Amino acid sequence: MSTDTAKKPSVLFVCVHNAGRSQMAAAFLTTLGKGEIEVRSAGSQPADKINPAAVEAMAELGIDMSAEVPKVLTTEAVKESDVVITMGCGDECPYFPGKRYEDWVLEDPAGKGVESVRPIRDQIKTRIEGLIESLVPAAK
Repeated sequence: MSTDTAKKPSVLFVCVHNAGRSQMAAAFLTTLGKGEIEVRSAGSQPADKINPAAVEAMAELGIDMSAEVPKVLTTEAVKESDVVITMGCGDECPYFPGKRYEDWVLEDPAGKGVESVRPIRDQIKTRIEGLIESLVPAAK
């Protein structure tokens, strides 16, 4: 539908519940990507709400994701994304040839307090910084 030839790269973050890891990754990429990258997140079995410890851990860095809600993973979301980053969703993520897939092995923050979520958050931030460098050459 868009006729823009300089299309922004798009990234989809997928985890099972779309309540912690994928939401933190999407929030970091939205903030650190400065509008240069289209960001989506979804879950194969979305939770009812975002993990409060993940919201608190991100708020400590000035990123508000309290209004986010878990979203269900759709085939369309995968088709529309250039990069699909999975975080423990296993075989439930649809595969399409020609897409860049990465599986980030990160501890699941579900049921953990903010003290346990901080190191996961920091690992995600480091990976996001590397992802931005790989997608936006001017960021180097």
